[in-house]
This record gives sequence, C-alpha cells and structure tokens, in this order.
Amino acid sequence: MGEMITLTASDGHELGAYLCQPEGTARGGVVVIQEIFGVNGHIRDVAERYASVGYKTIAPALYDRFERDFQCGYTPEEIATGREFKAMANDAFDSVMLDVEAARKHVLDAGGVGVTGYCWGGVVTWGAACRLPFQAASSYYGAGILPYIEEKPRCPTILHFGNQDASIPMSEVDQIAEVHPECEFFIYDADHGFNCDRRGQFDPRAMNIAAMRTIRLFDANLD
Repeated sequence: MGEMITLTASDGHELGAYLCQPEGTARGGVVVIQEIFGVNGHIRDVAERYASVGYKTIAPALYDRFERDFQCGYTPEEIATGREFKAMANDAFDSVMLDVEAARKHVLDAGGVGVTGYCWGGVVTWGAACRLPFQAASSYYGAGILPYIEEKPRCPTILHFGNQDASIPMSEVDQIAEVHPECEFFIYDADHGFNCDRRGQFDPRAMNIAAMRTIRLFDANLD
C-alpha cells in the first residue's frame, strides 16, 4: 500500500501524489501518469504493481491545478467530466510538465527514473519523454500525440496501441511511427483502455504483454 504525499513544482504549485515504496533496494523509480479520471483506485493499483516488482513508484495528481484531489470512475457522466479537465490540462501542458518533473525528482534517490501513462497519460508520457530527463518511457494508447509529433524523445520510448481503438485510428499510429522510427510500436488486438481491469475494454492478454515489455524496458535502462 502506498501513501498520499504533497509535491511542490518549480513554480510553487503544490500537488498530491500517490507514493509506493518497494520492498528492499529499489531497481529505480517510476512515474505513473493518470488517465482522465485522476489518481483513482485503478491508477493507485498500477503504482502498487510497479512497486511490487521493485520500483519506487509515484503517481502525481495532475488535475490538482484545477481541482484538488479529483478522481472519478467510468460512467458516461464521469467520462465527460474527465474530458473537461483534460481540455484544461492540455491548455496548461507546460505546467503539467512541471508537475511531472516534481514527481520525477521525488524518486531520483531510487536511481534512474522511467515514466508510463495511460490514455491522456500516454500523451503526457510522450511529452515527458521529449522534454524531461527520464531514462525510459512507455506510453499506452495516447490519443493526442499528433500535436507534439515533431518533438523527439530523449530516452528509449515504446508505445502501445489497440487496433480496435476508435479514438486512435491506425492511420494516426502509422503517422507517428513514420516520423519516429527510433521508437518501438506495439499493436494489440484490443480496444482503448485495455490495461484497466475496471473498464469493459479490459484485455488481460494485452495488459500482461504490454506490462512485460514495459518492465523489460525499465530493467534495461533504469540504473
């Protein structure tokens, strides 16, 4: 189990974050980036899973600039609310990067730091890989990378997409891959949100394969 802590970004903004400590010596640090639903039960569970395999893990509450401690579930009404916050956060993307950087610095004592994120968090993960000094990045079904397609990751980066995901056409994935041959792209026979076991799109096979690839990436680069 983890604990909620408070981080301070370089512009003075204070935000919450869910911090999970591994047993024994850490293999490195991992920053987990939320979906549009905040640092809810699923994201806390993801953070705990990374801690269980040896990483000091932190999930920053990136909507705290707009509403403190926001989190929600997956009903149509909650999805609509999450999208409203996503729009505000996209308009403040540079500030979001400050919050991610505060999270990265908090786990630097564990060694190299990787970043992974889901849905909107997949886009933030891409931005973090391009703009911040992470050692590795794993982006899951990030719908909205195209506005940042000309930015280049500064670390080994892999991206996961589902071929049934209506929000991210395969033509868009192909476009990103053409511009970024240095990245690895993995396509699963799955829908958007396949990593989340609290959503109807959950696909355990895709989730486990993507997780193994992400852990392999982190093991190879976080030292």
